[in-house]
Amino acid sequence: MLTSQTQLRHHPRGFSLIELCVTIVIIASMALTLAPALAQVRTQSRTKSSAANLMAIGQGRDMYAKDSKDRIYTYTWLAGVPYLMPDGTIRTSSTDTDAASRQNQEIIMRRTGRINGTTKILTFSGRIPHRRFSHLILMDYLAGDDDSKFAGPLFADPEDQDLLNWQERPLDYRVAGSGWPFANGLPAGSDQDPNWTQQFVLQRWPFTSSYFSTPFAWQGDGPHDVYVPISSTTHLFSASGSPDLSGRYMNQVRFPSKKVNLFEEFDRQQKRFPYFAYDHAQPEKLMFDGSINTQVSGEAQSSVSPSNPTQVWTQRYVPLDVFPIPIDGVGSTQLLNMRYMWTKDGLQGYDYTNK
Repeated sequence: MLTSQTQLRHHPRGFSLIELCVTIVIIASMALTLAPALAQVRTQSRTKSSAANLMAIGQGRDMYAKDSKDRIYTYTWLAGVPYLMPDGTIRTSSTDTDAASRQNQEIIMRRTGRINGTTKILTFSGRIPHRRFSHLILMDYLAGDDDSKFAGPLFADPEDQDLLNWQERPLDYRVAGSGWPFANGLPAGSDQDPNWTQQFVLQRWPFTSSYFSTPFAWQGDGPHDVYVPISSTTHLFSASGSPDLSGRYMNQVRFPSKKVNLFEEFDRQQKRFPYFAYDHAQPEKLMFDGSINTQVSGEAQSSVSPSNPTQVWTQRYVPLDVFPIPIDGVGSTQLLNMRYMWTKDGLQGYDYTNK
């Protein structure tokens, strides 16, 4: 028979309170030590995913060009031509811009089935659809016969949680406080154009992209009949003359390895997600030769307004209400060089010299 002392030797005692506290402190210290490394690994993984997205888009762009007589993807509907809409109506537009707006509407209607009722996709009126939605043509092409592949994560930076949420819940534009752009009006410090609150704008946010196309991919090089930047906002363009929107071709790109086609609008791998035009921003960029450029924006050639190619163009960054704010705060007066968005000589020019 075992004595009580023998029993104690054969039954290990539990942790004391002090030992438990020491163990918790050690585990917490290890977690604090590992957290930055794990965060860096996570960021690197998402950076690679974003670069992979851009490379896949570049492959899709090249496939589209091969099937479209070397054309860079953009809207193809023309003024004066009747087109059948998904709701059975026939639409004939008076201008190429209006025709492109109708094509924009037709694509989203057809792909989503939102043809009638309160969530019907409305006409994209009063705006040039090319600025944020030229990629819809490529999205439509790549989706083929599978509507579920339309507006998927390929065109969203993995760090762009807003866009991913909008894609997942595309009808939340009707819900106040849902995190939708301007669902609650026009707060101070944001772009004050009144059309941002219009339903036809709100309902299209799930079909935007984290990746922005250089305007010269869909308009002429200038200096005449082009869309040009506006000093008061980075989100809208102004027409100078009668812009030619008939489309551009891959063989018009003079320096494919030095010319940016698509770029991340925000560098989401850096703190505070700097707008691409900050010199220290380092967003991934798809070049016309299919490579990915990660050089800082400040190393790119200076921007010009297409209608005034002899003068460097700079402007303030004014955010939309859910977009990252300027580095030095709302209401910033800092002038930014827009770099590869508005390159001198358009597709005939270059953005980076040492690539």
